[in-house]
Amino acid sequence: MPWTTAIGGRSSTSCVSGSLDKTAPLNEHSFMARQASTLTPPTETARGTTKRERILRAAIEVFALNGYFNAKVSEIAKSAGVADGTIYLYFDGKEDLLITIFREHTRNYLQSLELALAHVRRPEERIRIAIRHHLETLGRDRSLAIVAQVELRHSLKFMSLLSQQEVADYLNMLRKMIEHGQSDGSFRRTIHPQLGAKAVFGILDEMVTSWILSEKDYALADSADQIADLVLTGLL
Repeated sequence: MPWTTAIGGRSSTSCVSGSLDKTAPLNEHSFMARQASTLTPPTETARGTTKRERILRAAIEVFALNGYFNAKVSEIAKSAGVADGTIYLYFDGKEDLLITIFREHTRNYLQSLELALAHVRRPEERIRIAIRHHLETLGRDRSLAIVAQVELRHSLKFMSLLSQQEVADYLNMLRKMIEHGQSDGSFRRTIHPQLGAKAVFGILDEMVTSWILSEKDYALADSADQIADLVLTGLL
């Protein structure tokens, strides 16, 4: 899911059942060799942001380069330019960092999408904007895309927890776009809105995954219009 970092207080994720660290070994989806050729080792994060923001950004870079399970808190601290113990003033550990990255970026992504749609009324145009917004946001940040598409998906319990709110909120936005189009006669009413929303999300999700795995260097958002044409062909 696409996002931009927010400033906030210390988050708490102790409600997550089980620890991600317990699932241990990396699998083939971490594609470490592939990452080594496309990502540069994290250096000390730029000054001018709060310590909390620097830590979150450093965590994204380290998780993307080394994989969540191989990443060390000391590496994140070094990249953020803080002492190891400073991490624990803001977060409970790696798991808390990963969950916070997802939740804060998702929340801010949905807010930015709402702003982009604020003055757009035509259902077809709203769908086009949502598709382009998704691809442009993740296409600007390869490290964040890797964390979102790969490192966040190692645990079924973890994915289930986050899907109950963050992913559900995104799907609800897409569903309402489709319902709006159906209510004014722009879209066919034979398609279940929730099914349509999941189909749109699934297409975008696969496009981002293909992009981070690809050997080719291309702009992710270049395919936005074609994807929108495909989706709208099914809805109209």
